[in-house]
Amino acid sequence: MKQKIKEYSIQLFDQKGFKSTSIQDIVESIGVTKGTFYYYYTSKEQLLMDIHLHFIDEVLNEQEEVINDSEKSFSDKLFEVIYLSLLDIKKQGASAKVFYREMRHLSPESLTEIKAKRDLYRFNIEKLLNEGIKNGDLRSDFDVPIVSFAILGVMNWSYEWYNPEGTKKALEIAKTFQEMILKGINLK
Repeated sequence: MKQKIKEYSIQLFDQKGFKSTSIQDIVESIGVTKGTFYYYYTSKEQLLMDIHLHFIDEVLNEQEEVINDSEKSFSDKLFEVIYLSLLDIKKQGASAKVFYREMRHLSPESLTEIKAKRDLYRFNIEKLLNEGIKNGDLRSDFDVPIVSFAILGVMNWSYEWYNPEGTKKALEIAKTFQEMILKGINLK
């Protein structure tokens, strides 16, 4: 039941927004009582935090698996990290939207935990870029943190416009992003 509450809530938060969705809306969509909701969650904010943690933990695990694969080249790792971000939007579209759009409704304590995980995601990209510099795949004269934020900007904003059913497929978009990024920081 807890998973069902989370799934229905994600859809409602995506459609109506966190603030406009009441606990009553959630329980009515599932056909249960508020008591059922409160058995699993103490508040709507705790539910939102659970949604955020599930999303960020999953994308972090995927990212770290790629980045820590010693068999893959820098270029392959960069492509896969970008590609995974698009696949996550395809697989978890509403969760991605809720994650990026509704974060402002988390308590300061919850936000601190989520921001630490988001920072780890960014630091992993910095680690990847530093690996590319060390291996000679990238120039060494660019600001790694700024380029990491640029890559995140490209990836994180995709949830707003990427349509998995559209004419451009995730693979195509990831290749375009990778080419755009590498032509800006690749060896001359």
